[in-house]
Amino acid sequence: MPTLELRQAVAAPAQVLWDAVVDWPAQGEWMLGTHVRVSRGDGESVGSELAAYSGVRPLGFLDTMTITEWDPPRRCVVRHTGRVVRGDGIFEVLPDGPRAATFVWREELELPLGALGRLGWPLAKPPFALGVRYSLRKLARYCEARAA
Repeated sequence: MPTLELRQAVAAPAQVLWDAVVDWPAQGEWMLGTHVRVSRGDGESVGSELAAYSGVRPLGFLDTMTITEWDPPRRCVVRHTGRVVRGDGIFEVLPDGPRAATFVWREELELPLGALGRLGWPLAKPPFALGVRYSLRKLARYCEARAA
């Protein structure tokens, strides 16, 4: 299963980082080209559903997700259930002291298009990782500003 895991150090308390990461409607403040909303449940428990539109209309897609693990303020796992993105997305907050933390973003993907998707992953992974890295740097600045 293709995976992508990236880490970002954040000069803010772990709770501030956690609160920013799971504030689904505010994710558009730091996540590149994405708007998220809670579509079912409270967004803070297993079984809650999320809908994220990624891209700029009309070039984009709907990414539907279900929260499958909820362990605040440490870990949230969502199951991507859409047509384009499938697999698990894992957010982890690792405290590094009272005013610092590390955010780990891991995607374990089930690629679309079968063998063609697997062949295309080496080409798709670098730009995908670049976008995630950009988002993680923006998340760090967002959290650091909130903690100041």
